[in-house]
Amino acid sequence: MTTPLAAGGRYDQAAAFTPVRVAVLTISDTRDEESDTSGHVLAERITGAGHVLVDRAIVADDVDAIRARVKAWTTAGAVDAIVTTGGTGLTGRDVTPEAIEPLFDKRIDGFSVIFHLVSYQSVGLSTLQSRALAGLIDGVFVFCLPGSNGAVRDGWDKVIAAQLDSRHKPCNMVELMPRLMET
Repeated sequence: MTTPLAAGGRYDQAAAFTPVRVAVLTISDTRDEESDTSGHVLAERITGAGHVLVDRAIVADDVDAIRARVKAWTTAGAVDAIVTTGGTGLTGRDVTPEAIEPLFDKRIDGFSVIFHLVSYQSVGLSTLQSRALAGLIDGVFVFCLPGSNGAVRDGWDKVIAAQLDSRHKPCNMVELMPRLMET
């Protein structure tokens, strides 16, 4: 199991690790199982971190298809987090934010800010072309990343991995999971 860098935090190695159940969704009109390199990168990193890869799917850049796959996962009760890759750009076919954002019960505004900060270190001002976002749907964390391998590595390695690691201190998203559906 790998331990990601704890930017702005620390890892309590004595604390118990809690595996998170994660699904990966690739959003693309052109990728298939073989050419889905960003999905492969995510799957490897998720399992390498000790988490459970519950499911993995590819859907077209279609609002209804994206929403249907995400809602199927968030309502099934078998997924704690979803990481999407693709469809966050500025072209006409990039519809991931339009599909996902209306489903959010709560938006995680800081995710986009931090993602762009780490992405800027890799690709400079080109990070402006991404509309990465995150939020909660039915008590499930949903992180939407761009479709490039570099963006997926930055998003997982430098942002998501630490927050989905129960040993990350002073706090992490894993400790919030039992309380996400409170009223």
